[in-house]
Amino acid sequence: MKTVQGKTPALVKEINLIREEINAVILAHYYQDPEIQDIADFVGDSLELSRKAATTTAEVIVFCGVHFMAETAKILNPHKTVLIPDMDAGCSLSDECPAEDFANFRSKHPDHFVVSYINCSAAVKAQSDLICTSSNAVDLIKQLPEDRPIIFAPDKNLGKWVEKQSGRSLTLWDGSCSVHEAFSEEALIKLKIQYPNAEIIAHPECQENLLAMSTFIGSTSKLLSRTKESKSREFIVLTEPGILHQMRLEQPNKIFLEVPGVDGCSCNECPYMRLNTLEKLARCLKLKEPEIIIEKNLITQALIPIERMLEMST
Repeated sequence: MKTVQGKTPALVKEINLIREEINAVILAHYYQDPEIQDIADFVGDSLELSRKAATTTAEVIVFCGVHFMAETAKILNPHKTVLIPDMDAGCSLSDECPAEDFANFRSKHPDHFVVSYINCSAAVKAQSDLICTSSNAVDLIKQLPEDRPIIFAPDKNLGKWVEKQSGRSLTLWDGSCSVHEAFSEEALIKLKIQYPNAEIIAHPECQENLLAMSTFIGSTSKLLSRTKESKSREFIVLTEPGILHQMRLEQPNKIFLEVPGVDGCSCNECPYMRLNTLEKLARCLKLKEPEIIIEKNLITQALIPIERMLEMST
């Protein structure tokens, strides 16, 4: 049975009992609040969670993350019930790439192979040839024919980093993550002065000026691995601070520092990820809602590039 530090035993007990009764699996992204991570059956990044969703034997999938993640789980499990604790848990990056606008963008580049970051809607996935995550984007791009032009959407910062790492020229959609755009270079410099021996590790959704100051760049799971493999004792972490919970659990003797946003704000916390709570999770399990519903033809179309990603990923 899962336990959660500092939370009422009755609430945790209710969640544990109901998930066993309905054969539910709780998946949580690294950016969720610590109490959500602690009660989840599996915690991971987008690629890890996609793999888990594709292989689970549970009848009900409760996705503690944002809407596009739960949509991906539904696409991979069309005959299962997929729930999300708060239907309003969206994504600024996905919102910046409406399906109709993306279709118009694609029409201007009809000869391009379309690679879409998993942080997009099911409708955009359905227009794509291949889905990627920050964990596998570089590797997947490298596997594509060199003479084939490529559209990369929707994150331009990730796209620019993938260009440098892969040596491929990409036609980029002009989108970005509001959380990763909020980090302050001035705040980062101040932290580095205060902790001169700290290693700066960053998610590739960050802007180029911040990536240039980083000693390691990678997805959330790769940042977590870096903190275990590196000899450094201090880390300045340029991504949503929810990941620091796992870092501190796995490396309790190391120091992990989050970078504040502009004017010292805490806007590096994703407001959408934090909409999910234990209380909403309990209600979600009890009522089996909100449920992710996707039209059948859209599932069929969106499944193709997701399965292609899973097949090509090592």
